[in-house]
Amino acid sequence: MKKKEIEPCIIILFGATGDLTNRKLLPALYELESENLLHKESKIVAFARRPKNDNLFKNDVFNSIKKFSKFKKIDESIWSRLKNKIHYNMSEFYNLNDYKKLKSLIKKLCSKSSEKCNKLFYLAVPPEHFETIINNIKKSGLAAGNSSFNRIVFEKPFGHDLKSAKKLNKTIKKAFKENQIYRIDHYLGKELVQNLLVLRFANSIFDPIWNKKYIDNVQITVAEDLGVETRGNYYDKAGALRDILQNHMMQLLALTAMEPPVSLDADDIREEKVKVLRSIHPFSIKDVKDIAVRGQYSSGTINSKKIKAYKNEENVNKNSRTETFVALKLKIDNWRWANVPFYMRTGKRLNKRVAKITLVFKQNPCILFYKHSKETAPNMLIIRIQPEEGISLQFSAKVPGRKMIIDSVRMDFCHECKFGPNTPKAYERLIHSAIAGDQTLFTRWDEVEHSWEIVDKIAEAWKKSKKIPQYKPGTWGPKESDELIKKDGRKWAKPLTPMYSALLDKSGK
Repeated sequence: MKKKEIEPCIIILFGATGDLTNRKLLPALYELESENLLHKESKIVAFARRPKNDNLFKNDVFNSIKKFSKFKKIDESIWSRLKNKIHYNMSEFYNLNDYKKLKSLIKKLCSKSSEKCNKLFYLAVPPEHFETIINNIKKSGLAAGNSSFNRIVFEKPFGHDLKSAKKLNKTIKKAFKENQIYRIDHYLGKELVQNLLVLRFANSIFDPIWNKKYIDNVQITVAEDLGVETRGNYYDKAGALRDILQNHMMQLLALTAMEPPVSLDADDIREEKVKVLRSIHPFSIKDVKDIAVRGQYSSGTINSKKIKAYKNEENVNKNSRTETFVALKLKIDNWRWANVPFYMRTGKRLNKRVAKITLVFKQNPCILFYKHSKETAPNMLIIRIQPEEGISLQFSAKVPGRKMIIDSVRMDFCHECKFGPNTPKAYERLIHSAIAGDQTLFTRWDEVEHSWEIVDKIAEAWKKSKKIPQYKPGTWGPKESDELIKKDGRKWAKPLTPMYSALLDKSGK
């Protein structure tokens, strides 16, 4: 993770009036400006079709920052600096002349030809527009120039399957090289995900036990208590398998299981992540029934509120067999992790919103204390990615009193308690890294490729099944998920509640 000097650049936001830009990107740019991490000569150009001018768009930007920024109050001096960087370019994705108009604007803004200006193209658009935008960037000559940098940022999903991902990648490579391509997985920008490397490789108490000798199994959970909300049209085509497991969860798996990189350079870290994905124990389509479970939420109630079934959500097919829940067991064929199962689960309308990695340690025979201990949970190390960011170590201790009674307790590191609430958000960090040319937090093509190879087999197996298990909202998924892990003599971990969580209000403060 090299620290690179920030150069001036033109940030072109495709889809500048969309929801992602509104909720995430514009607040992130304000936050970068507040930390003086945008060069004073940088410019932000909005590329969108809605009939607006500079002033109207700047007003929209102000409202977005006011509503979604982590700061309670907008600083007028910061806003004044950012406002002067913003320009609106009313354009259509499919009109080549609009890209030529953009090229002229860039020349005007940086006082030299487009080829000599640093440019960051950010595609905050649905994936069906990717190829059109890339082709027009190439045809218009916007990606040309050797004396400047040209980088392009893609939001997920990167393809719908391996075939479409390869086709998209081939199109991109006609205009950009791999070192110019930034495939975003916003989970990699989260503070506790990045802390994984420090936790593992900077602490002598953890590194020696991070292997098959001490760890019984690893569990990765990414759960949401919400439904599909307004994303029914997209989600019904993607499902939990493609929407979360293919990208976020495979990245968490790779970071948890990877070997120490040679250095903190982007290529060295990404090389070790790819090795993990290549080492996943191969399975056939016939094997999927033994290692993967899917489910779909039915109607029910949560906190006395009626919840409609997934099939009745807006823009969802009434006969949909799209999964809203996935549980999966994978094994990694290398020295460190031989015979250690990695259990992964993700879903919507589950018991609560949480993202965590749990390392479950092997249990001692307990010959000394078997008469004195009630059934206690095994020792666990829990990395909480959201919402209560932190790290916990759960272990056994004696209950106070004259009798020898053993129970589970935990030691907690609360990220916000230690460092405060104003640590950089994921998009703030990711945009800054892209401007700086640091690809550490972005996925390389071969990572995407290996992830799709795994997901495609599972999706193909599920095509042949006409039924999909149902689960009630507010639960942890279908009973088949519990059976998947139970048949191995294990169960989904239920760590103790963090000791400080009762002190936090709903906003996490």
